[in-house]
Amino acid sequence: MMGALIVLAGVTSVLLGGSRGPARPLDPDDTSLMGSKALAELLRVRGVTVDRVDSAQAAVDKAATGERLLLITAQTYVDERPLARLPGDRLIVGDVFGLAALAPEVRTQAQPARPRSRDPECPLPAARAAGSAHMGGVVLRGPPGSTGCYPAGDGHTLVSYSNGRGVTTVVGDGGFMTNQRLAEDGNAALALNLLSTGKPVTWLVPPENPPPGELPGEQGQSMYDLMPGNIRWTIYMAIIAVALAAFWRGRRLGPVVVEKLPVVVRASETVEGRGRLYRARRARERAASALRAGTIDRLTARLGLGHGAGPQEVVPALAARTVEDPHRLGAALYGPPPTDDAQLVELAGYLDMIERQLSEL
Repeated sequence: MMGALIVLAGVTSVLLGGSRGPARPLDPDDTSLMGSKALAELLRVRGVTVDRVDSAQAAVDKAATGERLLLITAQTYVDERPLARLPGDRLIVGDVFGLAALAPEVRTQAQPARPRSRDPECPLPAARAAGSAHMGGVVLRGPPGSTGCYPAGDGHTLVSYSNGRGVTTVVGDGGFMTNQRLAEDGNAALALNLLSTGKPVTWLVPPENPPPGELPGEQGQSMYDLMPGNIRWTIYMAIIAVALAAFWRGRRLGPVVVEKLPVVVRASETVEGRGRLYRARRARERAASALRAGTIDRLTARLGLGHGAGPQEVVPALAARTVEDPHRLGAALYGPPPTDDAQLVELAGYLDMIERQLSEL
């Protein structure tokens, strides 16, 4: 009872105090409903050192000072390769881009689970002591010998296992760590149990001022926005006139005549052949570039952007039309090439999901 009162008091003080600004989900310094300042303060009350860093290099530098626990969330877009080489425990929260490198033994399912109160149903001490918690998001499957908690469908929303250099824990969604949800169910207990391991916590967040070209931002109005209204109507009328002229002249030309060719190769066979060549030559970078180029060409057409639109135009427009995080979109479309076949398959699936999501709007 006393613990619940402490959690409630901590959450209330965070929400009522502090400055207001744009929400930074799962940020230990953010006091909005989506932030995690209440959790960070409770950890500090317990004597846990919480260091907020905003780059992979800063996390590597912190790891050099001693054994630590690394916390990575789905809001973070950094090069995951140096993080994957770090020893020690790590807590991965949400659908992190690069999960195949950070937790290569974990597999995810395509259909996410609806976040709701779930029972742990596992022997993991951190989950058993917390009891029910608000869990959902990505459905996970761990390697043999791992512990899965808070089941959803054919998998779990929390998986924990030893990777030889520490303990890796992956949770499907970070809603239970936010200021909004921390006081509900056993959310606070679960978050504190996972992070209170006796080691300092390196909490990785997105940079407030991302480097140019890495995380695209607003670049002002487009040419279409600056175009006067009467010019737009003129263009529309010209398009209609061209369409009518094409219909009028096209009817006189008659039906299309199909020429018999000696060999007809189906498009699917061509695609499969190129895929086998890329795989045989280990040309993952070239394959990823081809996937990204094709996706960007189709997306720019659907978004009404020009053929030469860059990341500064594509990612903000795409984020406004979908529910995807702009940091993850930037990583998928313009990020570093995949390092193995699993990452390439994950990238291809995510690009396909973006196109399907945009076409359904």
